[in-house]
Amino acid sequence: MPNLQEIRISPSVLNADRDNLQHEISRIASVSDLIHLDIMDDKFVPNFSWDFAAAESIIKGCPIPVDAHLMIEDVDRLALDYAAIGTASVTIHVEASQTPRATLKNIRGAGSRAGLALKPGTAITDYEDFLDVVDMFLIMTVEPGFGGQSFMGDMMQKVRQTRELIGDRPIWLQVDGGISLDTIAIAREAGADTFVAGSAVFNSPDPAEMVKILRQRAASI
Repeated sequence: MPNLQEIRISPSVLNADRDNLQHEISRIASVSDLIHLDIMDDKFVPNFSWDFAAAESIIKGCPIPVDAHLMIEDVDRLALDYAAIGTASVTIHVEASQTPRATLKNIRGAGSRAGLALKPGTAITDYEDFLDVVDMFLIMTVEPGFGGQSFMGDMMQKVRQTRELIGDRPIWLQVDGGISLDTIAIAREAGADTFVAGSAVFNSPDPAEMVKILRQRAASI
């Protein structure tokens, strides 16, 4: 199990007020480790969030590192564009990539952390040999595409398998989908150390306080 100091909270701005996004980010920046930016193209997933120009503006204006989760087609080409503009972490979906190993290497080569995301139906055992090119595994605990979905508890076995696979390597293990005060401890107990929380944070009266409480809840395990 990772050290408590390694717990990371990455609020997703998908459910934030987009008309006042910089203000929304400023409310939680001082208590968050990263900002999670969901990039959706209405092709790989049935939803659209931001195009590259809008995402670039958010990334360059963000006061803390940005964790970009690319749920898009043509990700092998576009991932490098996100890395090139200074995105701290760029995560691709194995289901969208034709050359995941090469793309992960290229993301690293451009100066970003390389993340590999798996949909609920994708087995981690198919990617056991990717440990040398991955800085973070992202286990989806909902089907990607929309915020506010219910947490899929049956994904915790995959999280445990991934934690065992990682061992002592300095690879982050992120969970994304339905993370709340009721579920973050479950995901932490299974071995996750990096938590994406969207609705739980931005639908609360005090988003910054919610980030603090989520961190405390994870640290209690």
